[in-house]
Amino acid sequence: MYSINNLTIRFSGIDLFSNISFLINQKDRIGLTGKNGAGKSTLLKLLSGHLNPSEGQINFPNEKSVRYLPQHIEVNTKLNVFDETLTAFEEHHAIEDKITNITKELENRTDYESNEYLKLINDLQDANDKYAMLDGQSIEGNTEKVLMGLGFDRSDFTKAVSALSGGWQMRIELAKILLQIPDLILLDEPTNHLDIESIQWLEDFLKSYNGAVVLVSHDRAFLDAVTNRTVEITKGRIYDYKCNYSTYVVQREELLNQQKNRYENQQKEIKEIEDFIEKFRYKATKAKQVQSRIKQLEKTDRQGLDLIDKKSIHFKFPPAPSSGKISVELKNYSKSYGDKNVLKNLELTILRNEFIAFVGRNGEGKSTLAKSILGLIDFEGELKLGHNVKVGYYAQNQAELLDDNDTVFEVIDNVAVGEIRKQVKGILGSFLFSGEDIDKKVKVLSGGERSRLALAKLLLEPVNLLVLDEPTNHLDMQSKDILKQALLKYDGTLILVSHDRDFLKGLSNKVFEFRNHGIKEHLGDITEFIEKRRLADLRQLEVKRKELKEKPSVSNNKLEYAQRKEFDKKLRKAKKLITQSEEKMEALEKTIAEMDAKLANPDLAQELISDDNFYKDYNKVKQDLSNEEELWEQLHMDLEEME
Repeated sequence: MYSINNLTIRFSGIDLFSNISFLINQKDRIGLTGKNGAGKSTLLKLLSGHLNPSEGQINFPNEKSVRYLPQHIEVNTKLNVFDETLTAFEEHHAIEDKITNITKELENRTDYESNEYLKLINDLQDANDKYAMLDGQSIEGNTEKVLMGLGFDRSDFTKAVSALSGGWQMRIELAKILLQIPDLILLDEPTNHLDIESIQWLEDFLKSYNGAVVLVSHDRAFLDAVTNRTVEITKGRIYDYKCNYSTYVVQREELLNQQKNRYENQQKEIKEIEDFIEKFRYKATKAKQVQSRIKQLEKTDRQGLDLIDKKSIHFKFPPAPSSGKISVELKNYSKSYGDKNVLKNLELTILRNEFIAFVGRNGEGKSTLAKSILGLIDFEGELKLGHNVKVGYYAQNQAELLDDNDTVFEVIDNVAVGEIRKQVKGILGSFLFSGEDIDKKVKVLSGGERSRLALAKLLLEPVNLLVLDEPTNHLDMQSKDILKQALLKYDGTLILVSHDRDFLKGLSNKVFEFRNHGIKEHLGDITEFIEKRRLADLRQLEVKRKELKEKPSVSNNKLEYAQRKEFDKKLRKAKKLITQSEEKMEALEKTIAEMDAKLANPDLAQELISDDNFYKDYNKVKQDLSNEEELWEQLHMDLEEME
């Protein structure tokens, strides 16, 4: 157990948060939430020892290990990917050395009954137990498994770390943390540099992890899958919810309503007391009552509205200019970087008003194609924009491209032309820049503020093709939701590169999957795509298993065993889902039977017939049963196909 007691952190005389206390238990999965600037990353730095608190204590047991992944890292190594990842095992090697030294000493001793000899035996047993717990016998196998789970191919293992992008270097640091099996893992935005498949792998890893996890993420789906507690930081205080993010949102709304009701009731009582004091202040006959009311006011513990924070960006995209039926057309398109083919011989068409999600592993060409559409990079083949297509672009590193020496106002004013210049302050106000904020230099802005400012530039000119490359990085949950609502109302064509499943949900009618130098088109939303990909992976796994049976070998047998083990795990999960569905159907059928019995009761029937809520509930339960029956049938079909 880890305890945080009366923690205060102060910058330039101002408390970011003060006197906060909470516990972290062994298997807690805590998601830190709050608006940008609330102190989430700061709290992780305090927990990791990278910052010292202004006041208060952080008490961690001495024998417990803590590992921290910040948002940004600097890697300085001459090693390749695999060897750099193996540096995670310093503790393993230290234990190996200890085992070797104790074993040698025992070989040269004959004082078998002495306390010193018995102590060496105990130390050796402890070292062996710890080595087994750290799975020391499987160092290279585990390293390979984790690296591949985080998106590396075996061909990447020999590449120099220094030649990789910051995102891939971050994956190596994450792999090292996971392989060290610490008692407490601290992760700050771990999904920012991961693709959807790697995120899903990390989810599964963390869900079954034996230690505690505290993380900051703006990926709602990731938080829901991993966390069982949500700690909100708001206005210098914390609120601890024993649930995942989506449940927290519901509970927070209920708590907010309770807080508002208490506040409004108290304000009403205070006004009544103040009116009484004002009315009878100068009447001698009421002096005693007036003094009593004054003391009552002084003793009143006034309710606050800690949870209310109305600051959020609000905007809508300008109406899209009219354009031709085709927005983008590719013929025999290819792109290489040196000897590396990224995309090859693409033929595709993007039509007006289509909302398309670009998904796939990092390095498969999503951003490359987006930049090609903008004319920012050279390529082979043909890529044409349709008639009167005007493009708006948000690059993955758009916020970093802003000039540090410009003020917030200058960033917008420098590119605004015509009538839109009169609206610059209004646009900035929509993105929470007002008053003295507009005179701030870009270099002093936080990551979230830079992202908001970069998004604000998109409103300066009406466009009919929006290309957004990872627009949600550094945006808080509320800002992401508002951006999503604005995009849902956008009346042009949208190309969205993102790994944020919750953000993508409902924002596309097509998914372009980038894989093996090509693009596979999927109709429908990201949710449907993810389900299809999971099923496709299972089918592919079964095919490989059958192929291996036909060509047995020592290495193939090992691979077959691992794949069979994974397949059996998925098979058990499929059967469990069917059992859960059957239990849910049974419960729904029981509820319907109980409601039917009430309707059959003459004493209750008349009252229920006139009760609209009863019939709404009745119809909802029946619809839920119908939906569950459809799901049960689909699950059975999937299971039959797997078997």
